[in-house]
Amino acid sequence: MMKTRLLAGMVLFLMFISSCDDTTDTIGNSLTNETDRFEIITDTFNVETRSIVVDSILSRSQYNYLGHIKDPETNTYITSSFTTQFAILESFDNTPQFPAADSIVSKNANGEIIADSCRLQLYFYSSIGDSLNPMKLTAYELAKPIEEGFSYYTNFNPETADILRTDNNAIRKNKTYTVVDLNLSDSSRAMIVDKKNMENISIALNDRYTDKNGKSYNNYGTYIMHKYYENPDNYKNSYNFTHNVCPGFYIKSTDGIGVMSEVYMAELLVFYRFISNDSVYKGSKLLSGTEEVMQTTYITNDKESIEKLAEDNTCTYLKTPAGIFTEVTLPVEAIHRGHENDTISSAKIVFNHMNSEEGNILNAPTTLLMIPKDSLYSYFENKNLPDNKSSYLAVYNKSYQTYTYNNISNLVSKMYKAKLYGTASKDWNKVVLVPVSVSYNSSSASASITNVSNEMSLKSTKLVGGSANTHKPVTISVIYNKFNK
Repeated sequence: MMKTRLLAGMVLFLMFISSCDDTTDTIGNSLTNETDRFEIITDTFNVETRSIVVDSILSRSQYNYLGHIKDPETNTYITSSFTTQFAILESFDNTPQFPAADSIVSKNANGEIIADSCRLQLYFYSSIGDSLNPMKLTAYELAKPIEEGFSYYTNFNPETADILRTDNNAIRKNKTYTVVDLNLSDSSRAMIVDKKNMENISIALNDRYTDKNGKSYNNYGTYIMHKYYENPDNYKNSYNFTHNVCPGFYIKSTDGIGVMSEVYMAELLVFYRFISNDSVYKGSKLLSGTEEVMQTTYITNDKESIEKLAEDNTCTYLKTPAGIFTEVTLPVEAIHRGHENDTISSAKIVFNHMNSEEGNILNAPTTLLMIPKDSLYSYFENKNLPDNKSSYLAVYNKSYQTYTYNNISNLVSKMYKAKLYGTASKDWNKVVLVPVSVSYNSSSASASITNVSNEMSLKSTKLVGGSANTHKPVTISVIYNKFNK
């Protein structure tokens, strides 16, 4: 019985394979009707590029910038200063911002609560230039907060915006510093390897302070504490704190040359002593100025030298901050001509970096965002993220010295439809390459982009292109799926 079943199985198997073709060439044809087969067509088109000068960019970034440095490309100077507010971490369990008033040990001769000391702390993440150069800053007290709900650009000058406190009692603190703390030992400096342990400077706020209502305190920290005990709602959230207690500070670069620093974070620290279980402890209140609260960066540079640089048509430029972007005109109509019924499956474009002159200390931008020219400003104001439909990211490849956009077919098709249906603007076929800084959510299993902002550090590069380009033209490589009927 077993042999009969085995023999029957072998016969069925031989019958099956004998009914098959000797090759697999027609497997696809057996599933697809002959009239629906398609062919793949490739083509390449030249792309026009030019440099465009950008007067200012949205002043919202992961970092603030502080310093005064000479641009080796234009031989002119760039200065950066910033404003910062301080965030209140809202408590969901009603944890008090300070200990109970009767537990505070720090008091003056009249028995009033005081702060032992207070300071502003600035943390530097990285710098361009000679970090040993002596620099000088001035910290100005704001009279009122910079309000949310508005877009502030890098040409926003706090000194002309009527937001600084200008009376004789206003805080104006000068500080001379070097980015590298020479008081640290080499071993201590070697430990500065991340954002939690970095170079920093302190600005003491221990002088007598008089608020805008004329009330005096022994230091600024005492004022901060008294505003809490007067009304804890002043510390309910960041809005209440900035409007009722501390509007923030303007940190201005006022002297020195040769260093531009990324300020990762500003902190306001208040120190006091309190008693708990019959023991006296040292306490502190830390208020951080981070990207969660309003911050602005004010940048000044030589507009004429930047415009002159952009006039060079033998290349195009990418220059930050607030400098030069590259505009790209995509040959949308040429790409679709003769292919109106075909599908564009791929549209690849590569931008080649040109070697900088010897001695140029500026690095090329790490990441470029491609967006339609029509959304150059609204994209950042709306806090949009790359969607690979109308906005794309390209990372600089140091080995090949290129920025590559592997497939912008969705954007090309979208532009064509806008033109076809009469909804196109005057810049309907133009995109802009914008140097950006990208933040990622590192807590997830696969890092996702959480924020894209304009690159604010000093970077520059030349790209092959321009109307007088002497190199191979910039091209876009297109793959079509053509359906045969």
